Amino acid sequence: MFSLSTTVQPQVTVHLINAFHSLKSPVAASPNQNDKRDTSPEHDPQNREPSLSLRDLGLADLRAEQLDELVGRLLPRLSHAHNLHRPPPQLSGWRASHVSSGSFLQNKHGFLDRTASVLGAPAFCRQNPSPLQAVCTDLQYLPVWIQARGFKTLKSKTRRLQSSHERPVETEGYTPSFMKGLLTRDKIPDVETLDKLLKNKNIPEAQHDAFKTGFAEGFLKAQALTQRTQDSLRRTRLILLVLLLLGIYGLSRTPFLSGLDAAVDPVQMKNVTFEHVKGVEEAKNELQEVVEFLRSPQKFTVLGGKLPKGILLIGPPGTGKTLLARAVAGEADVPFYYASGSEFDEMFVGVGASRIRNLFREAKANAPCVVFIDELDSVGGKRIESPMHPYSRQTINQLLAEMDGFKPNEGVIVIGATNFPEALDNALIRPGRFDMQVTVPRPDVKGRTEILKWYLRKIKVDPDIEAEVIARGTVGFTGAELENLVNQAALKAAVDGKDIVSMTELEFAKDKMLMGPERRSVEIDEKNKKITAYHESGHAIVASYTKDAMPINKATIMPRGATLGHVSMLPENDRWSETRSQLLAQMDVSMGGRVAEELIFGAENITTGASSDFDNATKIAKMMVTRFGMSDKLGVMTYADISHQSPETQAAIEQEVRVLLRDSYERAKNILKTHTKEHKNLADALLMYETLDAKEIQTVLEGKTLECR
Repeated sequence: MFSLSTTVQPQVTVHLINAFHSLKSPVAASPNQNDKRDTSPEHDPQNREPSLSLRDLGLADLRAEQLDELVGRLLPRLSHAHNLHRPPPQLSGWRASHVSSGSFLQNKHGFLDRTASVLGAPAFCRQNPSPLQAVCTDLQYLPVWIQARGFKTLKSKTRRLQSSHERPVETEGYTPSFMKGLLTRDKIPDVETLDKLLKNKNIPEAQHDAFKTGFAEGFLKAQALTQRTQDSLRRTRLILLVLLLLGIYGLSRTPFLSGLDAAVDPVQMKNVTFEHVKGVEEAKNELQEVVEFLRSPQKFTVLGGKLPKGILLIGPPGTGKTLLARAVAGEADVPFYYASGSEFDEMFVGVGASRIRNLFREAKANAPCVVFIDELDSVGGKRIESPMHPYSRQTINQLLAEMDGFKPNEGVIVIGATNFPEALDNALIRPGRFDMQVTVPRPDVKGRTEILKWYLRKIKVDPDIEAEVIARGTVGFTGAELENLVNQAALKAAVDGKDIVSMTELEFAKDKMLMGPERRSVEIDEKNKKITAYHESGHAIVASYTKDAMPINKATIMPRGATLGHVSMLPENDRWSETRSQLLAQMDVSMGGRVAEELIFGAENITTGASSDFDNATKIAKMMVTRFGMSDKLGVMTYADISHQSPETQAAIEQEVRVLLRDSYERAKNILKTHTKEHKNLADALLMYETLDAKEIQTVLEGKTLECR
């Protein structure tokens, strides 16, 4: 980069020299001198740049003394006392150039002077040089004006900025900015002292001390404010640096930056065996074969058999699928790898497939072992073409290849668990990948009893507790729900300040899970409470005097959840199928509440409390007609979708359902009319005690008086 040691550009310098030379040198204006100019192409007048006047340079408004000062600054040796043709006293100011001549002017114009032998410049044919040539020749010895190659530095830039700030602003006329800088370059304003400031402001002497004190305080406050600002900026920078480092660390922990996944560590399940699994005996027996193979694989391979590559556990939530997988690894004493299906679903493309590869690579290195993938449907769902997820099939394709691909996968058993087997891809559940499908159902009454006894061992319970009774009243409960029931009972006993858990707490926990918590804060008037008592006692009377109805477990008028009362039935055993008489008995019990309200309070005072009862009875009647083939008029035929049937068939189905409900209503009315006394006694007992168990209900129906509780 090229620069001048002053702010004047090379072209401007030439124009200034020409302009001032025309003013100062009478020889420059002589026409004879112009006639003697060299006629070489380099100095042809047509090739020379046009001369500028003072008006063109914006200097027409300068006074004579300002003009002299400007000339003195630009041409310090161009004076009346200085001879232009006198050689320079010394050449110490020269700057050597190894690329071209000593100055840019000499490279451009090629002027000849007595230093040509030193500079090696081309010679001129002219004997008497023109004044412009003499000036330019003399300028070669002015170091301040010689253009040199160099670089702008921070120091020089700072100096220029400081000088530009310190120069006063010219207000007289219009002058170019570079001329203003030349005129005011050396005029640095004096720094005003505090005493001088006091004099200039005409501050009274009596207020000098106050002024100095205020000035000092203001200075100290400004300094303190500056320090606080700097401290705040320093703290902000530190916080931003910490946040940046934390962000970089978080990104480094993501799969995108850390190689997609780290190594998978196995888990040893020595403390979990089949003894910890209760209520699923059939599933345990099927998985026992896998355990035997893991313990002694030679026993099976000697006959040519192969280890099953995958076992699919199917069942509702909470039935113990994960516990079974842990028990398999614990019984076989092999490494156990656990992974959830959602762990393979990431926003980064290819991360799921990479994690599948890492998982199976670690498993193969530690074979024989068990790989358990929970919620398999989230990673092994059916493959579909989706523009929203174009890479969603990579993960399941990698899983398919690892389970049964080109490379062998010996010694690694994959156990998958899912609640929705219908959502799995067909290629995943074929033989060769998941060879076995084990159903883990809800436990039956025997299984529920075993599960309850297992969890009751872990808490302090009453020795007289009957786990079988609780198991009979928890039809459809899974192992996880039974564990929660026992835990709720223990919490209830702790709240009541008891030392052990009794049947009362277990019944409370069961009712809470079935019907919701008690609402003792609800204020019910006596009329509604009486209607509720007769309604619930109507259910109990019909259930007690109907042949195929389920036994009563409890009757209560304590509000729970959305109900004001409830009568719970307790089957003796789980019903795998039901007869027509049992279904009709359930309908009759459901009708007992509305019939009781009509008989006691009249048809005008019936309430909406029987809506759920009618829903249950109508559902049973429709299933009897459309699915179970229990209608004499429609015969043994199923009607899966009534809306797609003909109008005549729909009318016939509705008529049969209406007949079944009407007959059930009449049967319940006959029972309540026959046992009016028992009905009244049971309603009075409910109003007095709010809750009655099976033994107390039987005592009331026999006409006996209940003992005070």
